[in-house]
Amino acid sequence: MQPHIIVVGLGSGDEDQLTLGVWKKLKQAERIYLRTDQHPMVKMLRENDIAFESFDSLYESRDTFEQVYEAIADELLRKTREVQGELLYAVPGHPMVAEMTVQLLKARCPEAGVELTLLGGESFLDQAFIRLGFDPIEGFQLLNGTELSVHTLNPQLHTIIGQVYDTYSASDVKLTLMELYPDDWEVVVGHALGVPGEEAIHRIPLYELDHLQDYGNLSLVWIPRSDEDRLRNRTFARLHEIVEILRSPEGCPWDREQTHQSLRKNLIEEAYEVLETFDEDDPDHMAEELGDLMLQIMLHSQIEAEEGGFTVWDVITGLNEKLIRRHPHVFGEMKADDANEALSNWQQIKQEEKRSKGIDPDELPLLSGVPRELPGLMKAYKLQKKAAAVGFDWSQLEEVLNVVESELVELKEAIASLSKKEQQEELGDLLFSVVNLARFLKIEPEEAMSEANRKFFDRFGYIEQQLRLKGKSFDQTDLQEMESLWQEAKKVL
Repeated sequence: MQPHIIVVGLGSGDEDQLTLGVWKKLKQAERIYLRTDQHPMVKMLRENDIAFESFDSLYESRDTFEQVYEAIADELLRKTREVQGELLYAVPGHPMVAEMTVQLLKARCPEAGVELTLLGGESFLDQAFIRLGFDPIEGFQLLNGTELSVHTLNPQLHTIIGQVYDTYSASDVKLTLMELYPDDWEVVVGHALGVPGEEAIHRIPLYELDHLQDYGNLSLVWIPRSDEDRLRNRTFARLHEIVEILRSPEGCPWDREQTHQSLRKNLIEEAYEVLETFDEDDPDHMAEELGDLMLQIMLHSQIEAEEGGFTVWDVITGLNEKLIRRHPHVFGEMKADDANEALSNWQQIKQEEKRSKGIDPDELPLLSGVPRELPGLMKAYKLQKKAAAVGFDWSQLEEVLNVVESELVELKEAIASLSKKEQQEELGDLLFSVVNLARFLKIEPEEAMSEANRKFFDRFGYIEQQLRLKGKSFDQTDLQEMESLWQEAKKVL
């Protein structure tokens, strides 16, 4: 006789809801195993002298639920092979709802030569729909409280969270929910729904979720669906929807008229406004400017979606796949013990990606790969760094200083010649040599320039402020007075 495991569901706990078919199996079975005897139906089994064994001892001897479920599946397969016959395995609720041991059996029984039969039972969801009073057709999701992530939450769906066994798991659930929901958002906690004498339903603010003390194996948390803007506005889906509306015929005339080219300067400006916030101690301002930059990405993606090019989901997919592909030391088997090794892996993978596209990296110009539209100082820095990597570089700082001085002399000569073309060329050479000097000093030229701009802004503002205190305007002063104030500013700023 082929080994055979029959899995039955004990239902939500109300004996009147136990199916007739399951009850017949329980009465007829010679060998019954329960995942746990911590269930209201166990009382009925004992009252009817139905013998069983439970796997509760495994919960004490294993560190995690995953280990417990693995051990239960192993034990069931071992026992059914020993008897070479049929055994019955009873689980709380429905075998196919939040029952990992059944999923393990489904995967292992075929290869073990064991027949597996599943008989349904009332799940805790049936009672949740009745006792909490909502229709899942409105939109519904069931989530595991032990693995809850904010990324799975959707406020426009009724959300039931199971596996909330105690105050510790309730605390974890609360902290995750608070990433999306306000602290005072009403949630519903249900214990032993539909079980006479044991049912309890609490409607409480979210921050009190882990204050309750009566959590157990039959507990769940329900967050009713909501279309409130304060929730939807915290989701990426809402951002996508808003940008679609703005670009629609019923949307904003200005947004509808924009193209990649018309938005070009906006993207650059928003990126620089983000950079400005890095020097401030104002997280709210930084968040605002990052949002403005994100809007540019959304607009460009929406323009392409309307033209049939790609969608923002394609952008996200491509980025996710690239990040995983280029971090094999995180998502794969490759190792990286430090940042340099990680960067080396990154560069190697980039080369492989080019080859997969039919591009031979060895045939590309050495200076390729530096974005054309980078700011001048940054681009010069990157070009020089690439050239230096193959030995095209000065060996000493003194040599670089000599070049800077030489380029300054050539600029003076061009100024004397009154040739604008030569002056521009020599000025560019001088700036390029100064970038080389910055590189030798291991200073980012853009950062140095940014700091110089900041100092000039602050010191010139000091001049303006002091003139205002004197009741003067710029028209009422001269260069000598402004220079004097400038020297003052250098001492205080």
